[in-house]
Amino acid sequence: MEPKDVIDFVILIVYTLAVSLIEIVKAFIPNGILPRKNVAGKTVLITGSGSGLGRMMAIEFGKLGARIVLWDVNEKGNTETRKKLMDMGVKAHAYTVDLSKKDQINETAQKVKCEVGNVDILINNAGIVTGKKLFECPDDLMEKTMQVNTNALFYTTKNFLPGMLESNSGHLVTIASMAGQIGVAGLVDYCASKFGAVGYHESVTAEIIRLGKSGVNTTLICPYYIDTGMFDGVESK
Repeated sequence: MEPKDVIDFVILIVYTLAVSLIEIVKAFIPNGILPRKNVAGKTVLITGSGSGLGRMMAIEFGKLGARIVLWDVNEKGNTETRKKLMDMGVKAHAYTVDLSKKDQINETAQKVKCEVGNVDILINNAGIVTGKKLFECPDDLMEKTMQVNTNALFYTTKNFLPGMLESNSGHLVTIASMAGQIGVAGLVDYCASKFGAVGYHESVTAEIIRLGKSGVNTTLICPYYIDTGMFDGVESK
């Protein structure tokens, strides 16, 4: 390893530790004390916006004055989300896209850039779960879980992060899961996909830091079970 590489590595480690320490301190500060990000007039793209958490986030960002771009494979649900936003006076654009298909992601991303413009905040929220044990889960469903929950993150990011880096402004949000931190029986494919999402996010964050783009922020969220359609009937023990 060249001396310059060693220095770069040390700087990266120190910077990462400093950022981590700051975030730990911020986690103990009560809500309402620190200033909140102003998203008025910003373009927020949310995947999985046709229902559940994605729809709720779209509505909340709409209340804050953001322009919302909705991505979901469920055209009916996505249209309903858009109508709710339009009724609130929020500018919203809905796109039907299957996040298990790379070509659809790339094509729809180009449409967004042409029809809406650059995305300021990308929220990778879409996810699916089979809820089947390893030997009971068909291969095609396991593969689709990985495609939607993990692979899609790479393609959405490769399409929209460059614009943020160029302007040194933006925010990348990954909605992962506690299942990306701890393995759970009966959710082998889902846990694997969410572990992948966490690894993706942490690595992309490190790359952004290494590039010195301090204006591009990232947020990783690992929720526990949320009472949405994805986990109907699930009970914790």
